[in-house]
Amino acid sequence: MKLKLILLLPLVTGWLAGCAVGPDYHSPKPKAPAAWNSSQTNNAPPVNDWWKTFNDPLLNSLISRAVTNNLDLRIAEGRLREARALRAGAYWNLGPTITGTGSYRDQQTARNAQLAALPQYHTDLYDGHFDASWEIDIFGGLRREVQEANALFQTVAEDRRAVLVSVLAEVARNYIEVRGYKRRYRIATENITAQTEAVKIARARFNAGLTSELDVKQAEALLATTRAQLPALETAFRHGENQIGILTGREPGSAPLTELACEMSDPTVPPVVPLGMPSELLRRRPDVRRAERQLAADTAIIGVATAELFPKFSLLATGGLQSLSAGNFFGSGSKYWAAGPMLTWRIFDIGHVRSQIKAANAHAEQTLAAYEKTVLVAFAEVDDSLIAYNSEKDRQLALAEAVAANRRALELANELYTKGLGNFLNVLDAERSLYQTEDQLADSERAVLSNLVALYKALGGGWETANDKKK
Repeated sequence: MKLKLILLLPLVTGWLAGCAVGPDYHSPKPKAPAAWNSSQTNNAPPVNDWWKTFNDPLLNSLISRAVTNNLDLRIAEGRLREARALRAGAYWNLGPTITGTGSYRDQQTARNAQLAALPQYHTDLYDGHFDASWEIDIFGGLRREVQEANALFQTVAEDRRAVLVSVLAEVARNYIEVRGYKRRYRIATENITAQTEAVKIARARFNAGLTSELDVKQAEALLATTRAQLPALETAFRHGENQIGILTGREPGSAPLTELACEMSDPTVPPVVPLGMPSELLRRRPDVRRAERQLAADTAIIGVATAELFPKFSLLATGGLQSLSAGNFFGSGSKYWAAGPMLTWRIFDIGHVRSQIKAANAHAEQTLAAYEKTVLVAFAEVDDSLIAYNSEKDRQLALAEAVAANRRALELANELYTKGLGNFLNVLDAERSLYQTEDQLADSERAVLSNLVALYKALGGGWETANDKKK
């Protein structure tokens, strides 16, 4: 009867324990701007698979390869599995711990250690038993540990999502860089073709005595200067190609990456970028979500430390078989057992416990400040990305007008020069200006796309759809 009461004690105390010591966690509610300040965006919910808005099949393919093969993602997934296992261990602490032991001992007493009247003896001892212990979580210390472990697991899950967001953005950014370098290379070669023709014309006019050798050398100098741009553009292209190979888990120069060398239309920019409401950013960005989960974990640690102020109640039990002979090991005479409650209390260590509680509170305050800073940084990154994106679009429009004007200026300079009404220096200046503005326009178009990728990354999108793909 007494044993039954002892076994029922955890159920009774669990029912009586309606709450755990320490503060209950409440998610902070930071202030958010009412709306984003931009005329080229709207408050429609942002698309999760944002890379598809560029209408580029090869980019979509590279994103899929990265989600499947990226090594940083594999590392993050391994950490997530590790955290899941550790969380399961915290849940197991709520239940009893049972260990089984079996042993055989062949022993003989020492003659010189015995009293003269006692004989020396030799025995075999067979023993098999189970030991059980169960801490009754009256004050909630173990439950707070479970809360901490669960929150820490969620922080690792958000770390993986943050890695995923970065990988998606890096693949898109490097792809846009590669396409931009390829386009600038194409513009340079087109200008080299035109400048080569200009050298031929200058040389022919010099041979005919219509102009001086100065025109020939100036034309050759401009041609050589433009040719000098090609090696740097080729190097940048190859570097970006290798970066994409790393991101997609492929070795440099592998067959799938040769697709980047093919002539394809450049990615397009959507006319309006949906951003959603600023308040939604806090639910979408993995770093903000992680900081909030870390705050939950550190709050639970305060409860774990506070529970040390109170006594701990445990149930201990042991039982098994013990015999000097293997023949009657399983007989009724070999049985033994013991059971009873145990109380432990750090009553003479209260000063140390209170110091740990103060430290846990101070650490939680630091985590709260870190969370608030993460929120501010998130809003600032979105705002910075919006400014860069909108400013570069304005620059792109201005450069497009400059290219059109320089193209017309070159036509007029060539027309006047061939009619003998203008000097060759005007032709060279027009060619130089046209190439520079065409190159700047191509780089600006690349920058617009790169800034848009940075904006999508700042919004924290992409992990929802990519997670679905992984499942």
